[in-house]
Amino acid sequence: MRFLNSSLVFLSGLAALAPLACGKDGADGKDGTSVTAGPAAGDGGAAEGGNVAATCIKAKPGTPATGTVASEISPAPAVIGADVPATYFGPPPSAVNPRLVGPVLLMKSGKVDLTAGTITMPLYQGSIRSTGKSVWYILTDTDDAGNAAALGINYSAKLTYAALKGGTSSRVGELDANFSIVFEAGTVDFTADHAVTAGTPSPFPPSVATPGSIGDANYSPLVTLTNAGGHTYNAPVVAFGATAADLEPSCKGAADHKIVHDKVVHICPSEGTVTLALTTGFSFGRPVLYLSTEASVPVAAALEGATLAPGLTSVSVGGDDGAFSAVERIFLTINGPQNLQPGKINPQRQGLNSAIVDGNGPLNVLGGIPTLATDYSPLWDVNLGEWTADAIAKGYRSRLNEEFQILGMAQRGFITGPGGSQYGSVGIIVNCPIVQRLL
Repeated sequence: MRFLNSSLVFLSGLAALAPLACGKDGADGKDGTSVTAGPAAGDGGAAEGGNVAATCIKAKPGTPATGTVASEISPAPAVIGADVPATYFGPPPSAVNPRLVGPVLLMKSGKVDLTAGTITMPLYQGSIRSTGKSVWYILTDTDDAGNAAALGINYSAKLTYAALKGGTSSRVGELDANFSIVFEAGTVDFTADHAVTAGTPSPFPPSVATPGSIGDANYSPLVTLTNAGGHTYNAPVVAFGATAADLEPSCKGAADHKIVHDKVVHICPSEGTVTLALTTGFSFGRPVLYLSTEASVPVAAALEGATLAPGLTSVSVGGDDGAFSAVERIFLTINGPQNLQPGKINPQRQGLNSAIVDGNGPLNVLGGIPTLATDYSPLWDVNLGEWTADAIAKGYRSRLNEEFQILGMAQRGFITGPGGSQYGSVGIIVNCPIVQRLL
């Protein structure tokens, strides 16, 4: 693990950005609107400065920061440039073998809406043993390969090493007679006002970043089932202490983010489903969609629209693909290219400054995911990079969509850690289960 000073940890407390809410009720966009900043002076990159003022812009609650998937990362139709119509093309190779090129739904338990950028998946109800309060959760990953296949969720062998004895990285639970999880500990408060204000002279780091949902000291999205083989599941909480009657109005209407996770678009206890906003990114050059539900530090949780999960701080970082590592790496850029004109997408756009100023997602780069690698974990170890002034002056700054592109730029000195520091882990964990490969 790398030990960084507190200012660097603050700078690096980020991951996949979804909508940045101004708050949860009342005026000034507190009904689930998105936060952005605008307009910037020049490019506004961290290496060049650029003043921005925080504002709130109207957006449908739960809408992903990236807008529609097709607007930015969806693959172009294969028929472009061909002399035959699209009807002559056969199914994508991934329909024959999921390891080949083409779209692959990885979280088969859910239904993805590519236009809305959402997934609708099973909603589970459990309880806290000490109080009996309801815990509404989803299942996204497990280290039980057989049950992962049976449930249509992701298999991650690495989750075994997240559940260390004596740590807080995984809650303890057991199944009751009704097949519901009874959790020993770990509560979440969804009543906080979600607040983000762009920083100056650069949008990142933000001057204010308050999560909209806060877990207690024991909260982690992981749970190890003591009476079900000791397997660990990724079970993010989407509502806590609420009754089905409390939640049902959010089935057809807008979600009440005072009682549910900020990523919830609709929640339907009567149907046993919940619809959640997705985030766009890349993995080994392939465009992907994923959920972002928790982070280990407040700044990351606020910028993601995710829950602060203090229990994740006990997950060891820096191990990547070493023996007994629980994590995989996610690569973030501070000062990638931004839109050149308001409302017009720069095809090279990427990064945290862009996400704040342009109102779109940062297009982070994930390491290994199922079908592309064997080292997948939903627990992502944040590697935060910054293009150097030299790289920008030479015109090298561009959108990167693959891990080894980024590592190559870091090796050559064109990307460093924040402020010119060593590139690598900044000690932050984000919980981002993979959902779909688009190519």
